[in-house]
Amino acid sequence: MPFITAGDPDMATTGALIRELASRGVDLIEIGFPYSDPIADGPVIQSSYTRALNKKLTVQEIFNEIAKLDTANLPPLIAMVSYAIVFRLGVETFLTQAKAAGFAGFIIPDLPGDEAEDMHALVTKAGLDLVQLVAPTTPPERVRQIVKHSSGFVYCIAVAGTTGVRDSVAEPLIEQLKWLKQETSLPLAVGFGLSRPEQLAPLRGIADGAIVGSAIVRHLEALSQPGANMAEVLRKTGEYAGQMVAAAHS
Repeated sequence: MPFITAGDPDMATTGALIRELASRGVDLIEIGFPYSDPIADGPVIQSSYTRALNKKLTVQEIFNEIAKLDTANLPPLIAMVSYAIVFRLGVETFLTQAKAAGFAGFIIPDLPGDEAEDMHALVTKAGLDLVQLVAPTTPPERVRQIVKHSSGFVYCIAVAGTTGVRDSVAEPLIEQLKWLKQETSLPLAVGFGLSRPEQLAPLRGIADGAIVGSAIVRHLEALSQPGANMAEVLRKTGEYAGQMVAAAHS
């Protein structure tokens, strides 16, 4: 299962975090664009957004930070971004700037999958990927429409609810993944609630990727504490990511 994503770090440490995760063998890193009304994100990531917005973080600052990285020698970087942000900047402008910065694709959670044809065409034209989300409650016909306008991989939501750490993988998810394998050739990456290596075992041979966001952001919360040692926090975060990578590839 080769996809492990990073969640939503403070931009002051983004470059160091990305390099740390890359050194641990992750295959894809998700960068969250802070938004005042996040879609589907639970309290851990919402809090990270609030911290970033309180620091007046802007879209341009994110692009500037990513552009400093040697993305050619890093795992692909995927932007998790609200369509409201894309629309406000202008779709083509956003795509152009994101590609120039080094992003490989996008997850746009508030873009309805069955209304994504135009966005998918523009993203594809730019040589990038539009990753779409499928929930356990998504009807089969709607799923088929969603994957039709998806590329890169399909983001399979593990539970009905928001992001956050949970205890187990639900059986209905397993059944949906088996069905999806018959409907699309795109890789299937599972997210929402994965936080422990043992949770990946039921997905082995069925899913192609594990998306870990809130658990990593929770490790990074230590950076908001007075006197935090950034190097030590990043090391521990990297060790955790490495454990998840090892479980995914075992």
